[in-house]
Amino acid sequence: MAPMSQEDIEWFKSTFHPIPKPQLPEDCIEYSVYHFAVDPAPTAVDEAAETRSRLVEVQRTAAQLSKELLKDYIWQREGFRLEITKEDGITSLRGRTIFGDSIEDEWVIVYILRELTKRHKDIWVKVVDGDGEFLLIEAAGTLPEWLEPEVADNRVWIHQGDLVIIKPKQGGKGSKRKVTEKLSLKDAKAILTEQSTRLLRSTMIQEEAFYRLRNYPQQISENLHSALVTLPRKIAFLLHQKPAYISAAVEAFYLRDPIALRPLRAKDVSNLAFKPEDFVTVSVRFTRVGYAQLKSQEFPVPQPWVGKLPPSEDRKVYDRAEIGMKLSCGFEMLLGDPQNRDKALVREMKLLLEDLESGDETLPTDDEIEQTWDKSEDDEKWLDINFEDLDRELKGKRDGYEGTSTRGFGDANAQENLQRIVARFEEFLNDNSAGLEGADFIDDFDSDSDVDEDDDDYEDDDVGSEGEDKEASFDEEEFSRMMKEMMGMPSMPGLAGASQSSAMGRRVEELDDDSEEDDSEQIQELSRQMEAELRGTGVLNLNRPAQNLLGNEPNSKGQTGEENRPEEDEDIDINLAKNLLESLHSQAGLAGPAGNMLSMMNLPLPKDDRHS
Repeated sequence: MAPMSQEDIEWFKSTFHPIPKPQLPEDCIEYSVYHFAVDPAPTAVDEAAETRSRLVEVQRTAAQLSKELLKDYIWQREGFRLEITKEDGITSLRGRTIFGDSIEDEWVIVYILRELTKRHKDIWVKVVDGDGEFLLIEAAGTLPEWLEPEVADNRVWIHQGDLVIIKPKQGGKGSKRKVTEKLSLKDAKAILTEQSTRLLRSTMIQEEAFYRLRNYPQQISENLHSALVTLPRKIAFLLHQKPAYISAAVEAFYLRDPIALRPLRAKDVSNLAFKPEDFVTVSVRFTRVGYAQLKSQEFPVPQPWVGKLPPSEDRKVYDRAEIGMKLSCGFEMLLGDPQNRDKALVREMKLLLEDLESGDETLPTDDEIEQTWDKSEDDEKWLDINFEDLDRELKGKRDGYEGTSTRGFGDANAQENLQRIVARFEEFLNDNSAGLEGADFIDDFDSDSDVDEDDDDYEDDDVGSEGEDKEASFDEEEFSRMMKEMMGMPSMPGLAGASQSSAMGRRVEELDDDSEEDDSEQIQELSRQMEAELRGTGVLNLNRPAQNLLGNEPNSKGQTGEENRPEEDEDIDINLAKNLLESLHSQAGLAGPAGNMLSMMNLPLPKDDRHS
């Protein structure tokens, strides 16, 4: 085979488009841990062995941290995990976690990763989610102007507990050019280990990026909610064996579909895995999101559970039983839906149920539950959203407010987050320097964020008059001409009214400038002049023929619009009414555009008796 010529190579380069990297789901976080030694080993073999050895140590530390901080933690979907991988010749620890609706799970992972960088000084951590560099999104109001999403890949790192950003190539102060330099993983590694002057550490950016971690690790336990629930003893047994089963059952209930609900529609309860009988009241630990999902949904009592709930007079007892009914249905759907049969949790639960049937396992007794099982129950005030409390929080009037409610909106974290959001929104609205790209919260970021005007990695952001794109320039005269044609006004220079319009425009400016004198009479005079001009062009003549909208020029027969007009003007509302009635007739009594429009105007639908 003959070697490719240079022309063939250039053609291949121009036509080759690499497969784009798949985007992460919006409820997924991906994290990577790298060991970048400042003084690498003498040989590549020794460096690779050292890197792998250090990453194994980090993996052990991560397991220890998870054991210390997440002993009783329940993940909404998937948990934190690190596995050794290799990408672009660089060995690393990598993990991916789907956190579902629980955003707090994402921040628990960020906290663990940050703690790892504090315990291992030579590792660098990178985290992204479905939105990209979400740490930058958190700190959007404090970022330098050059840091745009297009160039953010591989620039944001966590090192020794700090947020580190790779700056563009050092340049002169005062430049207003846009950064175009994109970094690969190998580029980033070289900069992190060899060019410390390009590393930006900003306390202000870091505080904003890690703001959600301000109450960690104490907040980890607050992400969970314990509640007393009345449910079948089999389910209590499963949850006692492994509390993490709760998330899968809640999700099965929350995302139920007609196929999953099929077993709960049958009157015969003999085929149910969890029959509505042999109830016990136990403390169940949920994620806060999962508990809210379970409690907030309206769910009619399925046929097998009819008559099994206690009377609603005792609200607390009824609520515990209702939550237990929903949770039991979630477990039933989880185990009964064919699409779940290959899930590891489902296989584990089925094995435990088989052990109960075979006698290898026994259900807990009432005495055992009463004496040894947890009976904790958390306050549910974080679920309550009172409109008056929310309104006071938004207005910042909670203190000293005399109203019907004295407690705050939600818990302390919710109040603090809400006040922060409102403050940021007010700051955005009050920013008078905002341009087409949005609000700019930072005008100057010292010389560290400036760029070199002669650097190839930047391009002009502001184009001067000499470099203006003539094809994209705005021609005011052409725009004015087109608008006048659309309105039926004379558009060509020299036609009647052109000079008068410019004169009136200048008069308007004079009136705007002179605000001290009484100008009501002048305004009225100006209005009369404008009306006279518009009448002269025919714009205000609603009954003029369509073919004569642009003036009174003769038509093909030498007739003007006035000569061509019928003796009696046709009322245009007749055509409107006729079309409306035709539309109503075509609806045949069903919903349609004409009927909907008349209903919105509170007009009764006319009776169609043309064929009666």
